[in-house]
Amino acid sequence: MDAKRQPAAQKLIHARERPVRTSVGNAANGVMEAASKHLEVETRGIRRRIATAGLLAVLATSLLLAVPPLRGVLDEVLHIGPGWIAAAIGLEVVSCLGFVVIFRLFFETLPARQARRVAWTEMASGALLPGGGLGGLAIGGWLMHMTGVPTKRIVQRSSGLFFLTSGVNVAVVATAGLVLLVGLVPGPHDALRTALPIAAAVAAAAAVLALPRLVSDRRRWASRLVAGIRDAESALRHPSWRLAGAVAFLLCDIAVLWVTFTAVGNAPPLAALVLAYMLGYLANIIPVPGGIGVLDSGLAGMLVAYGAPATHAAAAVLVYHAIAFWVPGLGGLGAYALLRRQLVGSSRPPVAAPCEERARVRGSGMAVPQGALPGPCA
Repeated sequence: MDAKRQPAAQKLIHARERPVRTSVGNAANGVMEAASKHLEVETRGIRRRIATAGLLAVLATSLLLAVPPLRGVLDEVLHIGPGWIAAAIGLEVVSCLGFVVIFRLFFETLPARQARRVAWTEMASGALLPGGGLGGLAIGGWLMHMTGVPTKRIVQRSSGLFFLTSGVNVAVVATAGLVLLVGLVPGPHDALRTALPIAAAVAAAAAVLALPRLVSDRRRWASRLVAGIRDAESALRHPSWRLAGAVAFLLCDIAVLWVTFTAVGNAPPLAALVLAYMLGYLANIIPVPGGIGVLDSGLAGMLVAYGAPATHAAAAVLVYHAIAFWVPGLGGLGAYALLRRQLVGSSRPPVAAPCEERARVRGSGMAVPQGALPGPCA
């Protein structure tokens, strides 16, 4: 070949090889990108499994740690007829179902089965972990976030649920205090045990209702809380049968205490028992897992303050707390186990490389590691 033509021929050969090299390089980049995405998804799945397993372990540990203090309850149960125990457990189950009903009012977009499981898990978290109902709402919000519910919606709707159930509590306190104050029912009629709870309930309600006017909407967290208050108000302005769930959630739980008290002795007047219950539960603010010792002391102390015999109050509260602890605790653990299986299953979406990417890799003649390109191509 002529010496002058050799450089031109070499340029032509290089020009023809360049697209092949570029194609191979692009194919290699595609393989690496697909493998990286697949590894990232698997890593997220592992993290999610660890997180959900950790929560399950904490809940189960709380149950186990509560066993020694509850052994004394068994001695009290032996002196109570099985009919009373069955009635108390049945009322607690109805109370839990009431929460499920009102929960679904605020999270109507969740699938029914998933909503029921999250609601039961919230109740278990509130019963077993420090923080009570607020802790339960936080756990439920975390679980819903893992299923893809936007954080803003979780905060807003959870706030609405909290404010609505708290509003029912306030209404019950004010009503019980009022009927005692005016002497419509037997019980203490002094201002300290009647008027003071009414004043505290009214002040709490007024503070919540004034919050939308006092808080600036510029703060994101505050705007979600305000929206939650408005959601609760809207639920009251447009009532549905699900509002009965909020009433059943509270009153059926109070009825459990009344049943256990009646089983060990004469129960105090109903209005006095209601006020003692509501005020005694304030002790649950102290962050103790399961409220062990704290809630018992608060309820028993308030019952004695409203005229109940100390021995009867202690026995009734111990049996009540055992039922109010185990029914939502066991139900919530079972619901969470099912929900966790669903969350772990949904954490592994299929990651398939595009079929044209596969064709390009095959055409390049590159060796691809086994499993680097998941997903079938027809």
